[in-house]
Amino acid sequence: MSRAGHCRVWPVQDYDLASTLSCGQAFRWVPDRDGWVGVVRGRWVRLSAGNGWVQARTAVPQRDWRWLTDYLQLEVNLAEISASWPQDPPLRAAWAACRGLRLLRQDPWECLASFLLSACKAIPQIQALIARLCACYGEAVPVPPGQSAAWSFPSPERLATLPESSLRRLGMGFRAPHLLAAARAVADGQLDLARLPRLPLAKARERLMQLPGVGPKIADCVLLFGCGFQRAFPVDVWVARALRESYFGGRRVPAGRLREFADAHFGPHAGYAQQYLFHHVRTMPAAQRRLSA
Repeated sequence: MSRAGHCRVWPVQDYDLASTLSCGQAFRWVPDRDGWVGVVRGRWVRLSAGNGWVQARTAVPQRDWRWLTDYLQLEVNLAEISASWPQDPPLRAAWAACRGLRLLRQDPWECLASFLLSACKAIPQIQALIARLCACYGEAVPVPPGQSAAWSFPSPERLATLPESSLRRLGMGFRAPHLLAAARAVADGQLDLARLPRLPLAKARERLMQLPGVGPKIADCVLLFGCGFQRAFPVDVWVARALRESYFGGRRVPAGRLREFADAHFGPHAGYAQQYLFHHVRTMPAAQRRLSA
């Protein structure tokens, strides 16, 4: 844009905004009539979409919108990604049901902290916990008149100064020391999140798994949603169910074997395949899931 503005519209193809923002990869988006309100990299933003377009409105004029186009991955060609997948019925069914779902490119710290807080919680509980964390320890961000207050995601430096008891008071339970350890590792330079995308996938995963509370699933979520490793394939209970039922005849295959299979079977965009399978099995009616088992 040649001058600053509060609003921008992008022409897009194959972009399902609602699925992208509600599929469990990010936790701070709130439905708002025909759109969604959230905070991205310290900026309040309202998103809406229609047939062939996505619109963003901000509280503060923007001269450069790359912070948002990168986050939303507006330039990704989904047709090329799906063409790289194997032509198997389960993945084709997921593509048909969820077409337009994009992987977001989130801030790595927010992504790491959010998935540490996601352990053993349902999505609404994760959203509520993160909202409390941001309201208590984030910075207030400008919002348009009439909008609810909004806060940035707390920096690792801010959280690193807190006693564990302050985080436990928010309802984090056993997750509190894990979040605190991660914040301190990032704040003091032990973990350089900006360097992770330059490492081989296995090395980046290994580095993240040195943190307390970070296993293969959380590490792969951070690598996929925060660092751009499209081969990363997080395996949770939903993905494990989808893979076992669709590719292993319902057998109890270990998670490590499932990850090995996914890497070999789905190829360089395995992470995209994962999110399509994940969202499809979660949104499929229970009766249909039983029939497909």
